[in-house]
Amino acid sequence: MPDYHINIFYSEEDGGYIADVPDLEYCSAFGDTPEEALAQVEVAKQLWLEAAQAEGRQIPRPRYRPAIYQLAH
Repeated sequence: MPDYHINIFYSEEDGGYIADVPDLEYCSAFGDTPEEALAQVEVAKQLWLEAAQAEGRQIPRPRYRPAIYQLAH
């Protein structure tokens, strides 16, 4: 499975942590802790990729890089 970047941040509005995969549209998950959000988004990522493959959609290559890494080039 491709190695996609995952963002994890605290959401005051939701009262917990959100994890998302920027390269996979609408692929995100919620958790009470960062670890729980990460575990949940790993499940969501796997399901997202399986659904896309089953529907014959193209699987995007990992491209997202946080700004801190973009400055290094």
